[in-house]
Amino acid sequence: MEAEAGARVRNEAVLQNQDLSFLLPSVTAFLSDYGWYVVFMCVGVYLLIQHLHKNRSTDSQSSSVSAASQDPESVVRSQAALEASRRRMQEEQDARAAEFRERQQRLEEEKRRQKIEMWESMKEGKSYRGNAKVAQQNTEEATSSSSLRPKTDKKPLRNSGYSPLSGDGGGTCSWRPGRRGPSAGG
Repeated sequence: MEAEAGARVRNEAVLQNQDLSFLLPSVTAFLSDYGWYVVFMCVGVYLLIQHLHKNRSTDSQSSSVSAASQDPESVVRSQAALEASRRRMQEEQDARAAEFRERQQRLEEEKRRQKIEMWESMKEGKSYRGNAKVAQQNTEEATSSSSLRPKTDKKPLRNSGYSPLSGDGGGTCSWRPGRRGPSAGG
């Protein structure tokens, strides 16, 4: 009897729960309170799944490519090519460094020679600045092959009768001091 009563209760419960209309008020209340959070969470889960799917596909492709490129001969060739390019770049850098050192030594030698010339001219009682200018002009003449011509077409900035203290500046822009006393505001 008890088995029949238990089966009857289960049948009644199943019949009562077939209609899910009792969930409708609670689901609508949940969505009205947290609806935007649910939407954003669904979008985030979708983007996360897309990202993971893309990473998995690239990982599987790279593992197949890396397995194919693990051929010992190709690895040795790529390492040799890499070593050769590094050696070539190092040789270029060494050549540039040697050229720079040589240029620096020439400049230092030139400066030392000029200092010696200035010191000798000072010992003789001559002006060492004049000799330095002459030496500088000699180096400039040696470096530049074009001759310097004086500029005779130069126009003077002001006429010869201009004096800034006289107040006759000419033109329309003359300065006048402001009025003394309080302003005439209203």
